[in-house]
Amino acid sequence: MLLVLAAGLTVLASRTPPLLDPTVALAARWLFLVALTYMAWQRRSLTFWIVISMFVGAEIGNDFPAMAVNLKVLSDVFLRLVKTIIAPLVFATLVVGIAGHADLKQVGRMGIKALVYFEVVTTFALFIGLAAINLTKAGAGIDRTGIAADMEQLQTVEQSTSDIILHIFPENIAKSVANGEVLQVVVFAIIFAIGLAMVHQRHRQPLLTVTESLSEVMFKFTNVVMYFAPIGVGGAIAYTVGKMGFGPLFNAFQLLLTLYAALIVFVLVVLLPVALIARLPVMRIVKAIAEPVSIAFATTSSEAALPRAMEAMESVGVPRRIVAFVMPTGYSFNLDGTTLYLSLAAVFVAQAAGVDLSWGQQLVMVFTLMLTSKGVAGVPRASLVILLATVASFNLPAWPVFIILGIDALMDMARTAVNVAGNCLASAVVARWEGEFIDNYVAPDPVDDLAEADSALLQHGH
Repeated sequence: MLLVLAAGLTVLASRTPPLLDPTVALAARWLFLVALTYMAWQRRSLTFWIVISMFVGAEIGNDFPAMAVNLKVLSDVFLRLVKTIIAPLVFATLVVGIAGHADLKQVGRMGIKALVYFEVVTTFALFIGLAAINLTKAGAGIDRTGIAADMEQLQTVEQSTSDIILHIFPENIAKSVANGEVLQVVVFAIIFAIGLAMVHQRHRQPLLTVTESLSEVMFKFTNVVMYFAPIGVGGAIAYTVGKMGFGPLFNAFQLLLTLYAALIVFVLVVLLPVALIARLPVMRIVKAIAEPVSIAFATTSSEAALPRAMEAMESVGVPRRIVAFVMPTGYSFNLDGTTLYLSLAAVFVAQAAGVDLSWGQQLVMVFTLMLTSKGVAGVPRASLVILLATVASFNLPAWPVFIILGIDALMDMARTAVNVAGNCLASAVVARWEGEFIDNYVAPDPVDDLAEADSALLQHGH
């Protein structure tokens, strides 16, 4: 009711000549925001708080632009906190993802097939994302006249092919971390993980334990930093609206629609044909994974849906040993939704900043994102960390990322759901490829299993 009232009074006050004192409309809008904040305080939901902060920041930017410009420091603080996460998180997740599966040699053929499938499908996701954002140009047309000072860092440096290749490989890992060279950190982590997987178990296990612990701690570190996200987003939106008006928010909505459309295309053009080519029972699989995909959509966390997803794939005829290998590995290497989202978001940042990237530059940037995103599917909004790191590596500004963050929760829901659906399908495809998928499989009734176990226990007692 307050929203309708505030919107109606604002329309009346914005007419020429105004049919109402603008102060009345201003008071109505702030009354609505106070009520919304009270509702958010009762719900204690971080996602809801981020949405509220976006509304409050936009209102501050519109009503008090001079003050709103000074709130940029809040987004800068949040950005600095996020940057501290990047190197240890990427290093730890990649090392655990590669060295933690050192038994790939025993798994052999199945492991190779799974990894080949993962990379092929995520590459399709990458190209669909690039095609979608270049088609809609959601980031283009933002008026950047108010942020001329920020545009100085957009001066691109001409590099030869050899310079680009050399820039991928680190000469000093500490220097790479300090300079935020995320691709160099990735290369170091991959080589380190391969070396770790090759050494004896006695030497491998202690370091693997340390990196697993570091990975878990950095996920929790990310969660702690994200509690500051509402303040950072509020400050960023206030600064953006104060400088440039409401134009960027319309671009963000365009990006949201582009993502959902691109994900639907990906499911229909890539995942569905893959299932049909593999002769999988599509309707049975859709019915089985509906619950875990819904959990992923609601919680924006793939890990929250993992137990039910594994059970669902077993129930349609995928052997447990294949599910146990493919699903966790896919959570590190088969992030279809996240890859598509990152390709959209990265090019959106370049479009918003007015930087015209060639297809080659876009591919290099998105390939970097695809590498750095491995292992972060289970954490809500962790892809923000990866996105910020990569755009900084390509000399792009951070302010468009904060525009994205305002709608990131809605985008995260869709991309996480596609991540889970893609990994469920991957386990079925690998099972079929191995010739071990059980057609017309009838899952045992858990109630009957329990009754049989009780009966056996009773007989044993007698």
